[in-house]
Amino acid sequence: MRIAIDHRTRYRFSQPQARLVQMLRLTPCDTRDQTVVSWMIGVDCDARMRDAIDGFGNAVTMLYAEGPIEAIDITVTGEVLTSDTNGVIHGSIEPLPPMLYLRTTQRTTLGDGLPAFAAESVAGARDTLDRMHRLNAALHARFPCVPDAPDTGLTAAEAFVRGKATSRDVAQMFLAAARSLEVPARYVSGYFRNGEAHSAPHAWVEAHVEGLGWVGFDPVTGLSPDDSYVRVAVGLDALGAASIAGTRIGSGDEELDVDLRVVSEE
Repeated sequence: MRIAIDHRTRYRFSQPQARLVQMLRLTPCDTRDQTVVSWMIGVDCDARMRDAIDGFGNAVTMLYAEGPIEAIDITVTGEVLTSDTNGVIHGSIEPLPPMLYLRTTQRTTLGDGLPAFAAESVAGARDTLDRMHRLNAALHARFPCVPDAPDTGLTAAEAFVRGKATSRDVAQMFLAAARSLEVPARYVSGYFRNGEAHSAPHAWVEAHVEGLGWVGFDPVTGLSPDDSYVRVAVGLDALGAASIAGTRIGSGDEELDVDLRVVSEE
């Protein structure tokens, strides 16, 4: 499938900023299952940009802009060719061992309810792959009709108790639950062509299955990712795979607006 993406992020500041430093995890990498046909990141102000690969194997762009800055628009446009592999990842950059992804972070704390939910969800499963599919289906049943939305900042435990979640939240719940079952799992940020409006990039999860490698699971749909997905960045949680992260020098508040369109051609 050929997927076209137009992703625009606008920051507005109540007071001019002296300096911005941002890490952009907005560029997908080629694998055996997806090929980047074209990709461009643009900004509407004078800025220096430097491309690199981070410790997780993600393509990142460092952005440096000197003030005074009252606003900044970051634009991403591109096309990616994808194929359906039943969620199995082939040919990705893997600088870290799978066991690292058993590590719990502040955002993936379990709380009291998630371990019991995870254990109940996978009772009677034949193997690791079956357990992850059962966990995925259980989260989908508990949190149907989950939207893509900006990061709420909630931990997995907080979102689970709250009962209302975004795709980022249920992805972090999956991470916490899988790790409680001793299965390495990582957060994935990217794009999903589902015919609906998006106010943020999509989030899902990859779990490591012995004999298969990394396999994707999306609790928003209850299924594994197919050729409707563009995989961009991985991390230990939503914060570690955030599309844009950084710092600013200056006082005042900031306002964020995201416009995202994902369309496809069979």
